[in-house]
Amino acid sequence: MTLDVTPVEPRGFLRDPKRLAVRVVITLAVGALLLALPHIYPRFRVEGQFNVIITYAIAALGLNLLTGYNGQISVGHGAFFGVGAYTTAILVGDHGWPHFATLAVAAALTFVLGVLVGLPALRIQGLYLALVTLALAAAFPLVVTRFSSVTGGTQGMRVSRFRAPDWTGLKDYQWKYYVLLAVAVVAFVLVRNLVKSRVGRAIIATRDNETAAQVLGVDLSRYKVLTFGISATLAGVAGALSVFNEPFVNAEKYNINLSITLLVAVVVGGAATIFGPAWGAFFVVMIPTWLPNRYPQLSPVLFGGSLIVLMILAPGGFLGLVRQASGWVRRRSGRRSSAGPSPGEGHDALASA
Repeated sequence: MTLDVTPVEPRGFLRDPKRLAVRVVITLAVGALLLALPHIYPRFRVEGQFNVIITYAIAALGLNLLTGYNGQISVGHGAFFGVGAYTTAILVGDHGWPHFATLAVAAALTFVLGVLVGLPALRIQGLYLALVTLALAAAFPLVVTRFSSVTGGTQGMRVSRFRAPDWTGLKDYQWKYYVLLAVAVVAFVLVRNLVKSRVGRAIIATRDNETAAQVLGVDLSRYKVLTFGISATLAGVAGALSVFNEPFVNAEKYNINLSITLLVAVVVGGAATIFGPAWGAFFVVMIPTWLPNRYPQLSPVLFGGSLIVLMILAPGGFLGLVRQASGWVRRRSGRRSSAGPSPGEGHDALASA
């Protein structure tokens, strides 16, 4: 009996300690910046921009799991976002529930709704599925208006503000930010682990080639419906968190424009990437505020133009552009390292020999 003492080749970033160190430094720097933001910027910017970016990022993360990783096109996630928002608003405003307790109800309710929408999606795909979800997004404001006795209709409903506990020593807007950020971190970590797991590989295989995935034993119906449910859950949680930030809901806030905005965030950030939705959410929230506001009627045109330019320059989204740039740098560095010594260096080496 012989003992195999062949050294195991390190995998991933262990092969390149320098690359691992760079990633650790970037992660720590980004984490420190995110933690410092509510202490640097005033309330209107934290509540009106940063918190909105976080909620959009969570919702776009769910849509990216469905569209980017599973290949099912949805233009109706604004409806799931709205269901989560109204769940929290009704439970807090009419029944006196604590805000945190409504998150579980919003998640469960939108998961069930996502599964129900995912069942007919088993028989349709592509543009037909997009049209069905588009109809869902268009119908949601009408349903809210129809049941005005519960939802407040076009007048909307206002709920009690989400207050910071005294023991935190934080202002209300700072506490909101940290709560939303904590939920976002948990959501992104869970989705990353899901994508890297066996279930995630089955989800991606369903997108790439349904026939091959089925031959390998993947239950297409199960994974499609499950992905739709998880995706809707993330959008619903994001909607509930939006009420933590702004204690007011109205049917017009969750119209079809919201669904399109979330889809734009996925495409701009980079589909089938973990952190692409975060960059996309930053784009759709911040770019309109940076555009000239002297002529408000031109803002949609300028925003659309900037989106077109971005898609021309980076068809794979922002993270796709980053990947291309990093790949180019690695190829350049690889060529330099494999070029060997210069003629002068080779002559000196022979002379010394």
